[in-house]
Amino acid sequence: MYAAVRNSWPLLLGLGLLMVGNGLQISLVGIRASLEGFPAAITGFVMSGYYLGFLLGSIVTPKILANVGHVRVFAALASLASSAALMYVVFVDPIVWGVMRLMTGFAFAGLYIVCESWLNDAATNKTRGQLLSVYMIIMMGGMAVGQLFLNLADPGGYTLFIFISVLISLALIPMALTANAAPNFTASARLKLKELYKISPLGMVGMFGQGVTGGAFYGLGAVYGDNIGLSVAQISSFISVTIMGGVLLQWPVGRLSDRFDRRLILMVTTMLSGAAAVLALYAGETGSFLLFLLSVGLFGGFSVPLYSLCIAHTNDHIEVDKMVAASSGLILVNGCGAIFGPIIVGPLMSLLGSYVFFGWLAVGHIAIGFFAIYRMYKSPATPMDEQGAFVAMPVRVGGVVATLNPETEEWINDEPPAYSEGEEDENEPAKEDPEATDLQDCGPSLGPNNP
Repeated sequence: MYAAVRNSWPLLLGLGLLMVGNGLQISLVGIRASLEGFPAAITGFVMSGYYLGFLLGSIVTPKILANVGHVRVFAALASLASSAALMYVVFVDPIVWGVMRLMTGFAFAGLYIVCESWLNDAATNKTRGQLLSVYMIIMMGGMAVGQLFLNLADPGGYTLFIFISVLISLALIPMALTANAAPNFTASARLKLKELYKISPLGMVGMFGQGVTGGAFYGLGAVYGDNIGLSVAQISSFISVTIMGGVLLQWPVGRLSDRFDRRLILMVTTMLSGAAAVLALYAGETGSFLLFLLSVGLFGGFSVPLYSLCIAHTNDHIEVDKMVAASSGLILVNGCGAIFGPIIVGPLMSLLGSYVFFGWLAVGHIAIGFFAIYRMYKSPATPMDEQGAFVAMPVRVGGVVATLNPETEEWINDEPPAYSEGEEDENEPAKEDPEATDLQDCGPSLGPNNP
């Protein structure tokens, strides 16, 4: 595992810089929109552009990557994202900002494709799950750290936007200087959504609901904080604590879901998310900031694992050779939900007030919980010995565009190994590809929601 991380450090360093920049940008654009006097309804449409761009990027980028290669695609998309970050202060106009959000989403979809396909190619059967966990920590941790940089300068100026551009540009350096060969890229297939719903209604509904609530949170969280009178430092703490709560509780929730009916854990988790959102609503309206931080930390802790739980629950009902396609479809549904979140909540905040923000999050999560109860009544639980292992997945929107198996602790797009879990196959032939996928030869050239 340590060798895998050591050999992949340029990839992971570049990813970390990207996520710090993206995390900072998400909140900064929301705050700056409020400072510029954009109504919450308009800001909602602006912020939804990111998720639309992400979906477009997840469709287009694999075709480009297969022809051009990892390093060039990464460089081109990082340059696009870096340039877009500067345009907000050049043209203060909601239409231009919406286009910039779309461009940013398109670029980050492609950057994730490069990162994920590289990591998947680099991992072995034994280390893939562990490497994915490191990937998740860097993604979510980078976004959380990015919030803290809001305090470096006045959001009403241009310094922070320049800083974002610099961070994204710096991510190019370790990738451009790596001496290791890029991996081969294989785009994953997709299941028809109708077929996917028949396989796992709860998985599909849960992912859509998580996308709608997560898109609203990431798109309008900073706007909500500004509307209730939080300072920039308090807004950065609010978003950061929410993200870190999700990182800290991913594994405890996941381990519980491996030991009990996963639908039960999913139902309890999403209900607790709704309860925490109600508590955050109360704390935000009463002005108790410590209680507010505690409640949003709990909200993030219970809502973020919902993403991975839905994927794991679906995998419990599907053949192994369809897991990648199912995961791709689920996250596509999640991305579609994320587009609608800001579009719906923004106008409601303008019409009814800021309390709608956490009210929406509470209603969304509780609705998923009731649907989980309905599914528990309609169908029997999966036997415990047939449940797959939970793998903490980084929350993002759009389709799964690389062949990254959610059952990453085993195998992907290949024949199952002829050995039991945790044992190496002594007869497994060595790979002959000179650009090898073994961790020792891996180095970067590079392929999360929203809670």
